[in-house]
Amino acid sequence: MIVKFLRESITAAGLLLLIRLYLGYSWLTSGWGKLSGGFDASGFLKGAVANPVKGPEGVVYGWWTSFLESFAIPNAGIFNTLIPWGEFLVGLGLILGCLTPAAAFFGVVMNFSFLISGTISHNPTDILMGILIMVAGYNAGRFGLDYFINRRLLNREGREVSTDKI
Repeated sequence: MIVKFLRESITAAGLLLLIRLYLGYSWLTSGWGKLSGGFDASGFLKGAVANPVKGPEGVVYGWWTSFLESFAIPNAGIFNTLIPWGEFLVGLGLILGCLTPAAAFFGVVMNFSFLISGTISHNPTDILMGILIMVAGYNAGRFGLDYFINRRLLNREGREVSTDKI
């Protein structure tokens, strides 16, 4: 019932627009700050390895710590590019409503990466909003560029496009 509401309701599309704009602005400004101010992920990566997430029985995400230590830190330059551009493009996609579920997916992946690296911040809330957008699918971008992209794709496949369904 909730999924049907998220996927089909115009009211849900309006609420999702507000969530998209809020979350998109957060991602866009975070990415832009890193792009324009110089960003170096090596300190964060080294901190995540030095202080891994621990539970009662030791390190919880040993595989993640190994990944950071063996791949991410030696290739910090790649992450210095991927993180700012990823944040900026996720924000742009959410604000414009362009490939909205994909933008939300990549935002959720980044949030989980930050979370399992030991940064709590607002990541759980962002993950929840991203999942709502992904579950809503097309409807999350109904008031955005996805509307025009989906219309164009449906016309290209030779289907009749009804404005009632879009």
